This record gives sequence, C-alpha cells and structure tokens, in this order.
Amino acid sequence: MMKILAGCCVLVLISIFLPSVCRIHAFSYDYSATTECLIEPQRAQYEGGIIANPDFTHGVQGWTVFGQGAKKEGISKNGNRYIVAHSRSQPLDSISQKVQLEKGKLYSFSAWVQINGGRGNVAVVFKMSRGELVRGGKVLARNGCWSLLKGGVFANTSSRVEILFESKNTEAEIWVDNVSLQPFTMEQWRSHQDESTDKERKGKVRFEVRNANGTAIEGARFSIKQTKSDFPFGCCMNYHIINSTDYQNWFTLRFKYTTFTNEMKWYTTEKIQGQENYTVADAMVRFAQQNGISIRGHNIFWDNPVYQPHWVKNLTLEELQNAADQRIKSVVSRYAGQLIAWDVMNENLHFSFFEDKLGKNASAEYYARAYQLDPDTTMFLNEYNTIEYSSDEKANPFNYKTKLDEILSYPGNQGISAGIGLQGHFGSGQPNLAYMRSCLDILGSTGLPIWLTEVDVGKDPNQAEYLEQVLREGYSHPAVKGIIMFVGPANAGFNSTVLADEDFKNTPAGDVVDKLIDEWKFQTTEIKADGKGSIEIPLFHGDYNITVKDPVSSSLTAFSYKMTRDVTRDTVHLRINA
Repeated sequence: MMKILAGCCVLVLISIFLPSVCRIHAFSYDYSATTECLIEPQRAQYEGGIIANPDFTHGVQGWTVFGQGAKKEGISKNGNRYIVAHSRSQPLDSISQKVQLEKGKLYSFSAWVQINGGRGNVAVVFKMSRGELVRGGKVLARNGCWSLLKGGVFANTSSRVEILFESKNTEAEIWVDNVSLQPFTMEQWRSHQDESTDKERKGKVRFEVRNANGTAIEGARFSIKQTKSDFPFGCCMNYHIINSTDYQNWFTLRFKYTTFTNEMKWYTTEKIQGQENYTVADAMVRFAQQNGISIRGHNIFWDNPVYQPHWVKNLTLEELQNAADQRIKSVVSRYAGQLIAWDVMNENLHFSFFEDKLGKNASAEYYARAYQLDPDTTMFLNEYNTIEYSSDEKANPFNYKTKLDEILSYPGNQGISAGIGLQGHFGSGQPNLAYMRSCLDILGSTGLPIWLTEVDVGKDPNQAEYLEQVLREGYSHPAVKGIIMFVGPANAGFNSTVLADEDFKNTPAGDVVDKLIDEWKFQTTEIKADGKGSIEIPLFHGDYNITVKDPVSSSLTAFSYKMTRDVTRDTVHLRINA
C-alpha cells in the first residue's frame, strides 16, 4: 500500500494538472443542489471526478479554448481561482476539456458558473466523437454571484468526448469554477436508489410486548400486514372504466391514486358553448370515491391553443374572459374538497394561449381564482420535458422555477399550497437518468412537493426495462412525493405504454408495474420476539394490522399501527393479557 501511495504522489508531481488515478471516489450520490446565486462557489462535487484541474488550483492547465475567443485565469478578492472564456462571438465559444466516457455508465455533472454582464442561460454541452452536441444541463447565470449548473449524460458508447459551455449571450464572458464529472455504473446507480428508498420510504420501529404484570413475553409471535401505502403510486383512468367490470377489477386491484386522462378537461365538459356536461366525470369520481381512490384534478385550463374547445377560438377577448371565468368557477366549485390536486394551467412553459389573449398574468390570476374556490387543495404547475429531455430550453428546471415563482408571487397567491408537476413522457431509447436525477435535485431544493404526473415510455424493445428505470428513479428520489402513470390496458384504448392486453393479461410493462407494487410494500411476515419481548423492523410508510400471539396461552391481541413519513425511528410498548 505504501508503494502505491508513493507512486501516486510521484504521478501528481510529474503531471499535476491531470486527474489523479489514485483519487479516492465515494460512490454515494450527492443529492445536494441549490437555485440560489452565491457570492462564493461551493466545492466541486466528488472532488471533480474525472475532470482535470477541476478547481483551477493550477491555473487554466488542462483546459483549452473551444471555437473562437480566448481563456484566462480569474482570481476573486478572496483568492478563489476560476477560468474565464472571453472575446466570444458564437454561443459555443467557451473553454473545454476532453474526457473518456465508458459505455453503459451514467455521468453526473456539476459546475459553478456566472457571466460578467446581466444574466443569461449557460449550458453544459457534450461534443460526442461523431460531432453530435448533447446538452446535459442548463442554468440561469447572473453577474456578481455563482450559480450551480447541474446535469448529466448517459454513455451509449465508449468514446472520447469534449465538455464545453454554451451561452447565447455572446457579449458576456463565461466564468466557470469547481467542475465535476463523476461516472457511475448502473449497479452503483441502483444502489443509490435502494439506499435512498430505505432512508426516504421507510422507518424503523421497535415493538416491546409485556404481560399485565410487566414481564417481557419472550417468544411472542408478531404477524405484520401492511394495509395501505403512504406513497401515492397510481395510474390514469379513462371513461371506459365506467362500464367495464374487467377494467374496474384490474384497476382497483393495483391502484389507489388516479388522474382522468381527458374527462375533466374543458373540451370534454363543454363541447358546445354554454352546455356543460359533467356526466362522465361525475361517474368516474363516484367510482373512485366508492373504491377509496384519490383523484388529481386534470386540468382546469390548457395553455396549448390546439387543445381548446373548438368554439373558444372564435371568441372575442371579452367573450373569452367570461367563458374562462365560468369554466374555472364551474369545474373547481363542483369538485372542491374532493381532489388531492389541481393542474391549474397545463403546459404554460411551452404555450401561452391565455397569456397572449388575456395578458401576461393570466396563469397567475387563474391560480389565484382556483385557490379562492378550493383553498385546501394543492395547485400544480404541470409540464413536460423538464426531466425527460435536456435539449428542451423552455422547460428546464430553472425556467420552471422562474415561472412558478412568478405565479406564487402574484398578489393573492402567497398562501397557495403549490406543487411541482413533472409529466415524465419519455420517448424510446435509454432514459438519461443522470439528467433526470439532477433536475429532481434542483427542483427539490425548493422544498415543494414533486409529483411525476403522467409517466410513460415510448415503444421500444426495451420498453419494460426503461419504464422500470424511470419509476425506480422517481420513487427513490427524496423530493418526489407521488407518481401517476399515463398507461393502462389495451382494452381501454391505451396503445403506447400498455400494461395489459385485450384480455387483461399482463404485458412485460405490466409485469414491471406489478413487481414494483409488490416490492414497495411490506410483505406479510411473522417474527418471534427476543428475550426482552421485543422485535425491531424497518417498515414502509403506511398503515398496518398487527397481531401478537402469546407463546404460552396462544391468546391473540390485534392492533393497528401507522408508520408516518416524519418518523425515522419509533418505539411502541404493548401490554397484553395472557
């Protein structure tokens, strides 16, 4: 060992700006993130990972100029060193470093950036061996403080790639510090998920059982059965469920949370102007309530001009205002207190139908109105591509937070119980889980609850595997508080991510969902108490029925127990009459 360490030190002295092959990497994942702009950057995560000279201790060694422009060293008043890309004329003019990516590994990226004038987006870009540019994350950078740029990439092939930075503000310098690129194998990534699941979805409880005289009952047998999960994991449903017993049985066997695909939307409930019809939606609400199924309200408005009731497009501005006022009053009042969430203005990062017609504060005003009508229900901003695709500039995490801040700071909205809705419509091919996790880290730093609201995966030979990856990533992340899938049986018209065929027999994707439902609940078991009459066991958050059997008299004592999310360790003292 001493020889290895000595050799390592010699290597560092000879080539001080190269990443050290002897650097010790902790393979736990760093979930930390912030959307705050800091006076001084935080240290590089994972000590920089495979990045050479990540903190610029050795000036600008290991870094080159990409495109036009130039580089130089910067030093803050406190002596902190960083690199500056200046004299830029094109968005990709910046600094770069080449690294080797290994096929099948996930790479977590982070850096601290700022620009020297105004504000502007800065992205990390991976230039692949064939020249393809893959954007791995983006942040809104400012002048005078440091912003965390966090992202990631999945390596589909082993190749040499070039890491660079991009900003469309070509008049500004890009300042970069404390860069990190940490590789993880899929096995390590899965271990992060398992570790986080144990920490975030379970608590430990110690049961101590004594008889009426206070004597510990050695050998008492505990039978523990979970009756309800505290983590909302559900599936959408559509109108076919009203008259299909097979669909009803299939659904209720698995899920206690749902979203209606179209039945609450404006173009369904008011197909003809002035003629509201909630017959189908009401029937679905009754079915859900009769079966103990919680409902997300989806949606009050949709900002995409394509998905308005056909008659809306011909209205004058005054008529549109009146129609929209009637719509929100009608649907929210009708279901107030019966839902766990409202998607108030759907997809208003990508689209702006109501803002273009009624003014820039239209979304914020409708959130205020929904809050007035149903103050105890969580109001969500619901968007696609925030976690799915790193190249979508409109819906990146920082634009998402900016829009949400605009809504919540609007007069009258300060008391809203707000939520972050991330649809999760993944296409075919390997999901970029490193990017997905980084987005959840960033948005999770807001402290608001995150739900994956419409999860599905495009058709692919590996669809079931990719669906499992996405669901595990969401379930295990500390900031995610619920998941709804937009999937279902072929019998009900689902044709993208299909869980069951026309005869309600599982597809491979259906097998994955059933496996995870089973895995994410405590398996009924019997445990024998030790000499102190106690057992200690980790339990998923949720409700339990527990029976204790006295080993001598065989008498049974039953009680209920709830493992809550805010308890990491609990002790329960039981007294039973033998």
